[in-house]
Amino acid sequence: MAILDELPPAQRAWLDCLDEATFDVFERLDAVFDPAEHAPWDVKLSETPMGRLAKEFDGAEWRALGLWGQLRLHISVGRGDYNRALTSVFTPALRRAPRWTPAEVELLWRVAVTPLGRDRQTADLYRLPLAATRRLPVAGREPYVTFLRQVKDHLAESPWVATGSVKSVIDNLLADHAEDPAVAARDLINELDPFAVLLCEEYAARFGAPEVLPLLRHWTTATNPRPNAAWLDQAAALLTPDAVTLVKEALGRIPGYREHVESRFHRTVVTYFHEHTAVLVRGMVWTCELINEPWVTALLGDVAVATGTGVGGSGPNSRNERTTNAALGVLGRRGGLEVVTQLARVQAKVRRKSILTLAARTLDGVAEQTGLSPEQLLDRTVPSFGLEPDGTRTEHGLRLSADGVITFVDDGGKVRKTIPKAVRSAHGELLAEFKATAKELRKTLPAERFRVERALATERIWHWRDVCAYYLDHPVTGRYGRALIWEISQDFAGLPVRTAGGWELTDPRGRSVQPLPDTPVKLWHPISAAADDVRAWRDHVLAIGLRQPFKQAFREVYLLTPAEEGTGDHSRRFAGHFLRYGQAKALLTERGWTGLSLGHWWAEGGYDQAEAVKELPGLTVRWDFHLDEASGERDGYGTASVCVSGDIRFTDEHGHRVSLAEVPPRVLSEALRDADLAVGVTSTGLAPEGHDDYWHSYNVGDLTETAQVRRDALTRLIPRLTIADRLELTDRFLRVRGDLRTYKIHIGSGNILMEPNDAYLCVVPGGANDPVFLPFEEDGGMLSVILSKAFLLAADTTITDPSITHQLC
Repeated sequence: MAILDELPPAQRAWLDCLDEATFDVFERLDAVFDPAEHAPWDVKLSETPMGRLAKEFDGAEWRALGLWGQLRLHISVGRGDYNRALTSVFTPALRRAPRWTPAEVELLWRVAVTPLGRDRQTADLYRLPLAATRRLPVAGREPYVTFLRQVKDHLAESPWVATGSVKSVIDNLLADHAEDPAVAARDLINELDPFAVLLCEEYAARFGAPEVLPLLRHWTTATNPRPNAAWLDQAAALLTPDAVTLVKEALGRIPGYREHVESRFHRTVVTYFHEHTAVLVRGMVWTCELINEPWVTALLGDVAVATGTGVGGSGPNSRNERTTNAALGVLGRRGGLEVVTQLARVQAKVRRKSILTLAARTLDGVAEQTGLSPEQLLDRTVPSFGLEPDGTRTEHGLRLSADGVITFVDDGGKVRKTIPKAVRSAHGELLAEFKATAKELRKTLPAERFRVERALATERIWHWRDVCAYYLDHPVTGRYGRALIWEISQDFAGLPVRTAGGWELTDPRGRSVQPLPDTPVKLWHPISAAADDVRAWRDHVLAIGLRQPFKQAFREVYLLTPAEEGTGDHSRRFAGHFLRYGQAKALLTERGWTGLSLGHWWAEGGYDQAEAVKELPGLTVRWDFHLDEASGERDGYGTASVCVSGDIRFTDEHGHRVSLAEVPPRVLSEALRDADLAVGVTSTGLAPEGHDDYWHSYNVGDLTETAQVRRDALTRLIPRLTIADRLELTDRFLRVRGDLRTYKIHIGSGNILMEPNDAYLCVVPGGANDPVFLPFEEDGGMLSVILSKAFLLAADTTITDPSITHQLC
């Protein structure tokens, strides 16, 4: 059937602009085209009857072939009968046809934007009109701007119709015809997510300025995983001072940007970067490779951490891995020691395995450049932030300390938290510098603490001279290194003490040793010490008032039990616990575990079970979890609320199970410590609602190793408390004698039972009303909670909170 007969009467008028020669080509093509014959997806024009007919076509006839293919595809799509052979004419028609006439371009657009029959569209209908329009000078495109706007609006409502490249072409064409610079920028940025909206609202006019718009257009082409030399060369040619400023400001908004969460169709939808925005941001990140400014490296680290962490800033996933990888790629190509600190931040904060692998590979590359191991490189690149060896920097009375706090020291040497107004006025620039430095310092501290504790867990070995240089004399890392116990052999371990002759190690008995520079040194771990030595260190830490950055003297030790020797290759020590899923997942993620992903709506697909995984030296530890379907614990969207812990096992590099007896004691202990912490902090046994049998067993059962260490700390702390005469420590409870009742605080859960009938007392934890020194910052803070409750209940007659007093009646 002829194409003229298949078009609706209203659309036949479109063809009035065509000449007889074009209609003659249409008739010849109609004669060889069979709508019922479908070609394969990879068909070439030369393999079709149209192609064989077109062998002798000239330029005008190729344009006619393109017009005929556009009309035929329009009819085919309208009928819901997509004929792939029709699209095979477009590429050769574009390549061989000369410039299209204005009337022909308008016809191509009318066919592309007009639905037929079933109101179906395909991006293939945009190929010819877009290409023909791009060939025209800017002034010649003006008549077709309305069509471009119409297509853009359609794609905004139906984004799946066209690829990103098609949308990018449309955006670039529209930007050329915006009289207002802000409108031109908005056409290129597109407000497809909250971050793009932010960019448009605050920077559109500056992005659309002539000094920046060409580079903004170039950023929208950053669609590959990494930039090639041609892309960077063009970016360098377009880079201007105004663009550099905008890169700094726009990327600087990412660390403070948060994902948008909303409910759609009874599901929670999280929006961070739309794909289009991610391409634009990646272009800006790549451009940082060309900017030689001191702020670039830290900014790339901020971007990598912000986009590499999961929703809410934690979790095993990433907000936008493409952006993270782009930032890490630029850091790796910039090289130098200054990038190491940023890589350490990523390793400490991000938990997505693929990103961590890239960060480690990037660090290895920098280490190879310097001839150092990655660990040695990290040691040597911790910034000092201008601090003196004592961990402070003081100028004009302003003091910045190693914990990132700014104070004021008056002429009498008294330290004040409030900075006088006169000082703020006279030294405003210095104060601003201190604040910026304090901000960067506070970012570095968690990464350093994480790195030092990881060295304890993995039994890393240094030479003593390196310990002195990078852990004792360093103003930042020194706040951790000087508070830790260092071991030079099985026979001697001590705390660092500075003397006139250098650093020495002193043990609880007062013995001192000054190791030689080449002496191997590692962080002391109680698993390798005798029980008497562990007790001596705990007493000593309390006696001298030393607060360690993490548990070392009071660190839990998990030795192989007879039950685990019997099971052989798996441990059930922490199996069968009901845990708050979201909290457990976040806690394990922060400690380096990945893979824990459970969801009720995926149960039929096998997602009612999962395993958390953590890579250890030479081994991988795996912890099974499943959903408790019997209890029906879930939120309104079907998301898992409670999960049940299962077996823990170890596998080697080939994935084969390893007997627990073959796992190095420190590796086993540290893995089980993570599990104990997860149970201790996230167990539903901490609250009495639901799982009654489990709650009762959790609150009267045996104490775990973590709780046993907590009990040991209480044994040493109680005699120092002002309420010591009202406290009694039993095997599982801290018993508190009040004036109204006697209370039992479970040392494992912190829950309170009242004598004589063990009635449950609900108390929301608060701060202790008596200063108590703790020898470590306990994960989960349970020791502080127990002491806070003890002080409260010892003076129960002074309690005025009605939520508590009505329970005491």
